[in-house]
Amino acid sequence: MKVHSTLGNGFQEVIYQRCLAIELEKAGIQFVREVEMPIFYDNHEVGTRRADFVIESKILVELKALIALEDVHLAQSLNYLETYRLDIGLLINFGARSLQFKRLLSRSNKSQSSGISGQSVLRASANSISLSRQSDNPANPDSGRV
Repeated sequence: MKVHSTLGNGFQEVIYQRCLAIELEKAGIQFVREVEMPIFYDNHEVGTRRADFVIESKILVELKALIALEDVHLAQSLNYLETYRLDIGLLINFGARSLQFKRLLSRSNKSQSSGISGQSVLRASANSISLSRQSDNPANPDSGRV
């Protein structure tokens, strides 16, 4: 991705968010940034959460700037998918030497997803951003570098 190849790793997440927003705008891709959603407990609003991007009203994109992604980051992103009622998402980590991403599918969409690859999701949502994918793990093609 141009943002990572230009900046490299080591910046705060918000810097990558701003740069990705610029690239999405240049590509003419519709998106909203930091969409806030309430969190309810027993019919009481107890807080809010914010997704980094919702692209084309279809794809959740959550950015991180960490040395390594952990299960808690994946769980957070999957939770956002459910909250925002979206089927597809991307968890992108700018903090590693090579850009990392994980393709996310909502629990309701997993049974219908066998034909969707991380590559096709990226190309469908951000074709002109020039994202290309190489799998880090042939046993898990949904985990990779871009």
